[in-house]
Amino acid sequence: MSVNKRRVVITGLGAITPLGLTVDDYWNALLNGVSGCAEITRFDHSRLDTHFACELKGFDPLNYIDKKSVRRLDPFAHYALASVSQAITDSELKPESMSSEDKERTGVIFGSGMGGIKTFYEQSVINHTEGPGKITPFFIPMIIPDIVSGHISIQYGFRGPNYCIVSACATANNNMIDCFKLIQNGFVDVMITGGSEAPINEISVGGFNASRAISTRNESPSTASRPFDKTRDGFVMGEGSAALVFEDYEHAKKRGAKIYAEVVGQGLSADAYHITAPHPDGIGAILAMKYAIESAGIKAEEIDYINMHGTSTPLGDIGETKAIKSVFGEHAYKMNVSSSKSMTGHLLGAAGAVEAIATIYSIKNDIVSPTINFTTPDPECNLNYTFNKAQKRKVNYGMSNAFGFGGHNTSVIFKKYVE
Repeated sequence: MSVNKRRVVITGLGAITPLGLTVDDYWNALLNGVSGCAEITRFDHSRLDTHFACELKGFDPLNYIDKKSVRRLDPFAHYALASVSQAITDSELKPESMSSEDKERTGVIFGSGMGGIKTFYEQSVINHTEGPGKITPFFIPMIIPDIVSGHISIQYGFRGPNYCIVSACATANNNMIDCFKLIQNGFVDVMITGGSEAPINEISVGGFNASRAISTRNESPSTASRPFDKTRDGFVMGEGSAALVFEDYEHAKKRGAKIYAEVVGQGLSADAYHITAPHPDGIGAILAMKYAIESAGIKAEEIDYINMHGTSTPLGDIGETKAIKSVFGEHAYKMNVSSSKSMTGHLLGAAGAVEAIATIYSIKNDIVSPTINFTTPDPECNLNYTFNKAQKRKVNYGMSNAFGFGGHNTSVIFKKYVE
């Protein structure tokens, strides 16, 4: 049931991804079906079962952060602050000239699934080899996931709500949903949101290898992420960050802001099934999508495109496909669906934010980015997955799904902006 509340729009975007270090570079690579996956360059991967990932290429934190801060922050914070800088610049908010009242009504909810795991790993080694006296005094603030929201508020002087939600790979969506609700209900006017992740290190890759969650297709890294393909064998790790500026519609119009799209629906649920495996019939995903459609006040048949969670895992892709069929019926075969993870890899806690931008650009430009690396049909995956080539079509409503270990399910619906 639709409720008459404040409209929420998106006025700024920023992205640091394995496909490019700006939103436009990321989007153009998506449209052209570019794989961001290659052999790991950051550390010796010879002891691991997986030798590849979707690493950032050419990122220099000094383009966004001073040298002292770079040393005192984990890479996940570097990526976050870079994407937020882009998004705020894009939004033309101009924090330096905002009134005190405006800053009190501007908040930050920005998340990470794993936080500073690189720092945690390195400082654990130092503790073991050199003793606790050698641990950096910045250890705790470098590893906690909520620290990014704190840094953003300090840097820009935003004094509104400030926290982070951690829900594994649903993290960014959960953070966006809270921002949506806060603005919709009149508590704030502007929220900075998104997600960041820097998990490509030996202990993270080794941990996902131990759980048999990631691909081991070492002979062909660029094609390893192959959602919905019969030969898929696990997800590919990615890294990076994306930031979005959510804003009250009237506030945005008053200051003459450009508007990318409108946020209109959200759904949340739990599988209540298993700590890592999704429900085989997609029960939690069904609920999240149904709730999102209901909260948007639209019919399921009005959804034109879904950016699926689509991780390239044997169970996950089937469960999400079943859920979409259950929710949409015959319309499931008329929509376009796709998985950005075929190109970016899985950015874990940042995935929802990165994929929200892909969904928003699909709506804005009436084109759907492809799912690449498809070669072998899976009879249990038989939707219109937009394989291998971008497709033009009218997109008025787009949905972005993100699901996480622990059975967390989230769906967010975006709408084409109309004056």
